[in-house]
Amino acid sequence: MLGCGLSRWAHNGLRIGPNYKRPTAAFNEAWSETDSSDVEATPPDWDWWTALDDPILNGLIQQASDQNLPLREAGWRVMQARAIRAIAVGNIFPQTQELLGSYDRVRASRNIADPIDVTAFDNWATALNVSWELDVWGKYRRAVASSDAQLSASVAEFDGVLLSLIAEVAIAYTDIRTFQLRLQFAKRNAESQAGSVELARTQADEGKTNYVSVYQSKSNLDSTEATIPALETGLRQANNRLCTLLGMPTRDMTEELGEALNLPSPPTEIAVGIPADLLRRRPDIRFAERELATQGEQIGIALTDLYPSLRINGDIGFASENISNLFSSGSFDGIIGPSFRWKILNYGRIRNNVVLQRTHFEELTTAYRNTVLRANQEVEDALIAFQKNQERVLALRGSAEATEKALELELVRFTEGETDFNGVFVLQGDLTLKQDALVVAQGEVLTSLITLYKALGGGWQLRCQPVSLVAEGPHVQVEESLRLPDLIED
Repeated sequence: MLGCGLSRWAHNGLRIGPNYKRPTAAFNEAWSETDSSDVEATPPDWDWWTALDDPILNGLIQQASDQNLPLREAGWRVMQARAIRAIAVGNIFPQTQELLGSYDRVRASRNIADPIDVTAFDNWATALNVSWELDVWGKYRRAVASSDAQLSASVAEFDGVLLSLIAEVAIAYTDIRTFQLRLQFAKRNAESQAGSVELARTQADEGKTNYVSVYQSKSNLDSTEATIPALETGLRQANNRLCTLLGMPTRDMTEELGEALNLPSPPTEIAVGIPADLLRRRPDIRFAERELATQGEQIGIALTDLYPSLRINGDIGFASENISNLFSSGSFDGIIGPSFRWKILNYGRIRNNVVLQRTHFEELTTAYRNTVLRANQEVEDALIAFQKNQERVLALRGSAEATEKALELELVRFTEGETDFNGVFVLQGDLTLKQDALVVAQGEVLTSLITLYKALGGGWQLRCQPVSLVAEGPHVQVEESLRLPDLIED
């Protein structure tokens, strides 16, 4: 095994162990729904929310990217990864560099076999101690490569938090607008039904109909009014969720957001790219791959324990009885020399550690491939949901409009005494449900579109703008390049 390892070491840049190579992952050449006329195979824009043409949403996303607390946490983890990498680089150089100094008052025993003339003296000393384990087998260089990959993984994690944040803000905003519209319809229908109660009561009082119509109209009214508290609860909870995403205490944001006139309109055509684009666009895929690269270097690091470590140790300094001549040439002393250390008789532990690192690498390889599969599924699920929700909206809109016209005609017939209240009763309840279902479906169109763009991995590119880590002071700016700039500004 050692001979084979040395042969690989000689052809591997003087590093023991295998070099990491990105594993293959299965994905389709195109999405299932790209034959549809509203789906394009061109790469999507990363700032997809601007296509909704809603300035309020644009401002909320920018505000969240500046203030969201979990995003700041991820930014600090990037900084920690940078520091860990710097520590790994430092280990390539002499690992121990210490400046020592001491003073001792020494008194020797007079009752020794060979007594000395001087039994008491001062000892002043200062020295520089250096210990350097040479990176013969690539242990420290692989540690740097592992730290590089871990730094890249922390950047991908930051991207993933930002991507989720953008989607969650957009969904919370959609929920708020959806609840606002549902409340408007509910209150409008309640007002209309209250008018029907009065109409039915008047008709009954005049003997044109019986009082069953009064109770039927009152039943519709009470049923509609019962939905209003639940809708108000949902609106407030969506509002509270948005506040938390914006990194601020919960408060009523009605003044800033205003009332909903309509939901943002989704684009008529959406660009989805090709499945292979997910390998670079999806932060979770990049994170899984970089974690895999981090572990790949650990195999080589574990293998170096099978070989002797070579060190250079040295001390140079001055020692004297009197501090006045401590730094004279006669006080100079020192020692320097190579040494080696070889862990023998414990190869079972070392080899099993290598097995441990290899099996963990295979585990992460499997996890990486599964992440790619799940990413493909999420895109396909969101794409079909977006298309089918649009079809559902068209059908519900037609149904709601037809029911509204039928109700108008039935009210005329009831007012003129041509029919009883049963038709109005049924149509009013039906219209309330269908209008509510229509608004919910419109919100689900937007939610599925947001989920689609999140699944495609669009939005994290916003991180190229500075993101404040504290209210005042340092900022983190994560560049797309893996050569990140300094994260702390003096």
